Amino acid sequence: MPSNPTKILLLTTLMSGVLVSVSSNSWLGAWMGLEINLMSFIPLMSNVKNMYNTEASLKYFIVQALASATLLFMVVMKTLTENLFTMEGTAYTPMIICTPLLLKSGAAPLHWWFPGVMEGLSWENCALLMTVQKAAPLMLMSYLIEINTFTLSIILLSTIVGSIGGLNQTSMRKILTYSSINHTGWMLTALAISENMWVVYFMIYSTLALTVVSAIKLSGVSFINQTMMTNKETVLMKFMMFTSLLSLGGLPPFLGFLPKWIVIQAMIANNMAPLATIVVVTSLITLYYYLKISYSSFMILNTEPKWNLSSHKNKKTKNITALSLSSISLLGMMASTIMTNIN
Repeated sequence: MPSNPTKILLLTTLMSGVLVSVSSNSWLGAWMGLEINLMSFIPLMSNVKNMYNTEASLKYFIVQALASATLLFMVVMKTLTENLFTMEGTAYTPMIICTPLLLKSGAAPLHWWFPGVMEGLSWENCALLMTVQKAAPLMLMSYLIEINTFTLSIILLSTIVGSIGGLNQTSMRKILTYSSINHTGWMLTALAISENMWVVYFMIYSTLALTVVSAIKLSGVSFINQTMMTNKETVLMKFMMFTSLLSLGGLPPFLGFLPKWIVIQAMIANNMAPLATIVVVTSLITLYYYLKISYSSFMILNTEPKWNLSSHKNKKTKNITALSLSSISLLGMMASTIMTNIN
């Protein structure tokens, strides 16, 4: 919990913006909720002392303002031409309203702003951008989303771009960004099948993203090559970081595999086997670049420079938080299967 009262206030209004947007019974109210959310997040992002934070917040503001203006324009146009409250009309209505929402959530091919913004943010803001900021647009999309050519093309593009885009990245932030784009494709699939399935996927994904961010922040790593030069004393921290990454990638023994398993079963039950095949293959590519980082760090190279002082000491609270989140990531799937079998 942040100690700064301004940050606490902004986080409260940020969450209230999401709640207003999700619980609104009109599109105008949903737009207002999105704006409250945006206006709360911009001051959290910007930092006078850091030029990259300011640049990222400006990029984010321009993109989100464009998406919000487009959404409001589309909604007003639909009100003037059709019956807005039933959303009856042409087959293009869901596509028209969903496009600015897809831009807000960073789904491909409207993801171009996402890596650049993530690169300039602090780890706490990265976690917010990957989790909380996706909740309202995806929830609003659930009112309109249908399994059609438009939705399928967005799902395929998101999973493919998210998997291939992260292959040649060296920055941990950009790797997590492309992973998030890939997960957005999975979440849209879950949303098209069942809203409850999306809620389960989103909650587990958010937990894993927070786990990865807390472990990476604790180790002070920003690029892949830095993972090979951590202290020998921080083996537990490296273990937490890489098990969390593998869980986020969807390796079977970990919690991250559970929502993907549920979505794959639902896709096969709905005669969507070709789509299931493609998203599983792209998920394996994301797992490949996580394994690449983990394997090279643990097995191939482990140097310890003399100047690398242990920065994690005297941070017991942060250590305990990261450890508890990592244990959820490690043992969550086993706990879920045990509970299912007991019932």
